[in-house]
Amino acid sequence: MATNKSNITLTGLARRFVDDGLLDEATAKDAFVQASQNRIPLITYLTQNKLADSARLAFSAAMEFGVSVLDLSSFLPEMMPEKVVDDKLVRKHNALPLFKRGNRLFIAVSDPTNIQALDEIKFNTGLSTDAILVDDAKLREAIDKYLESQDTTMGDLDDADLEGVETEGGEQEDDGAVSASEVDDAPIVKYVNKMLLDAIRGGASDIHFEPYEKIYRVRYRTDGILKEMSRPSIKLAPKISARVKIMAQLDISERRVPQDGRIKMKLSKTKAIDFRVNTLPTLWGEKIVLRILDPSQAKLGIDVLGYEEDQKKLYMDALSQPQGMILVTGPTGSGKTVSLYTGLNILNTPDINISTAEDPAEINLEGINQVNVNNRVGLGFAEALRAFLRQDPDVIMVGEIRDLETANIAIKAAQTGHLVLSTLHTNSAAETLTRMMNMGVPAFNIATSVSLIIAQRLGRRLCSACKQPGDVPKDVLLAEGFTQEQIDTGFTLYHPKGCDKCNGGYKGRVGIYEVVKITDQLANMIMEEASSIKIAKQAEAEGFRNLRQSALRKVIEGVTSLEEANRVTKD
Repeated sequence: MATNKSNITLTGLARRFVDDGLLDEATAKDAFVQASQNRIPLITYLTQNKLADSARLAFSAAMEFGVSVLDLSSFLPEMMPEKVVDDKLVRKHNALPLFKRGNRLFIAVSDPTNIQALDEIKFNTGLSTDAILVDDAKLREAIDKYLESQDTTMGDLDDADLEGVETEGGEQEDDGAVSASEVDDAPIVKYVNKMLLDAIRGGASDIHFEPYEKIYRVRYRTDGILKEMSRPSIKLAPKISARVKIMAQLDISERRVPQDGRIKMKLSKTKAIDFRVNTLPTLWGEKIVLRILDPSQAKLGIDVLGYEEDQKKLYMDALSQPQGMILVTGPTGSGKTVSLYTGLNILNTPDINISTAEDPAEINLEGINQVNVNNRVGLGFAEALRAFLRQDPDVIMVGEIRDLETANIAIKAAQTGHLVLSTLHTNSAAETLTRMMNMGVPAFNIATSVSLIIAQRLGRRLCSACKQPGDVPKDVLLAEGFTQEQIDTGFTLYHPKGCDKCNGGYKGRVGIYEVVKITDQLANMIMEEASSIKIAKQAEAEGFRNLRQSALRKVIEGVTSLEEANRVTKD
């Protein structure tokens, strides 16, 4: 039966909101009826339906009842007691346990008249309950975060998600604060497995387990951007660290020095994912970072990496040469390894002998002889290279040229009938050449051995489902680096929007490349020890696009946005 709103006399909070000018009489009466029928607090109804500002509602309610309002944004989540109140009660009553003092439990509520919530929580916990008034919008946001952290901590993990998952780990005994039985505790094992599986499913490239003084958080790097995914109790930090270290065959009793290890997670009989693990002692415990290594990435093929047709041809031509050096450069996480392994996969045929020296080997490929360098036992890049040259190689891959000795051996190999692939941490092709000169490599050796340089970055792809066109003034386009010819030809710039299929308007990443072949003119400039600026200008004059130009081409093609191009290539 419909309620006759004209017969309703507003009292209590509803009257206060009208008197304070937050609502008119009719809206207040209608809200009062609807909230009663839906069995939710009036303040929650008003906030959910955006009929009044939640902060002003909280202030008005505080004045009515003579209490103060707590700003939840300044409240530390680690102070919240764990598992004191059932999650269903928290959601049912829109009430959040904030902290406990002795036998008293302080509950955040947005409606001070919500006595039922306090009574039911008191009955279920056996604790005295005190209400603390908070902003309703902030309360619902805090409850969502609280319940999410409970769900992804040790809670009710879905066993079906973890069926068939196997991890290869060591059988280390623990001499420290965490016992082996605690590390093998089922909830800890489930939690770590779930974090690893969720990272794989979400397309993450790295997982960060990070301890701080009062919190412990887990972050994923997805499409190059870090995002917090879970915040388990700080008390679980030693157990989680020990579990990951056991899986990686590391010494769990050693927490004073960094350690490196590896985890292989078997998802099925035919699918396995490797994780490269590094631990780092910090002020509040060990930070652990896992790099996700998917062998299938190396078998994607060169066509999906983002090379333009002319750049792809230059790379393929260099790979087909019997000797010479191909250098791939860029910062950490720019996709150098995938570019190198894609080339190795193309060369990996029964009639070619391929050996690699890496620190460590990131992707396992059958048919390639991979060596992990180990400086502790005297097996560095230089020692591995010397051994390779006695093993009748056709192709050699050096994980990174770090010093003059390694550079000299690699160059001699490239000059004596071997194809050498390697990486350097520089920002552009021209800087790679001057970096080698600065290391002490003779200019003549660089000019006669290096055949191709690939500088690269990874940019986020726009989501094809939600990207939207936008207008940018011509003078801005010119200032960003687009040519007048490109502007006159016309193209559509797209911007990220965001939907349920992507991460903030982006989904996946694409390579942005500067591919420079060492021509006769460039070789002459190298022997004359020209600066990187002059070399870069000559490369551009010969038609080799730099990273900025390649990024803008991806913008014109609608692959990425101008904002993303600026993020990864603009100085």
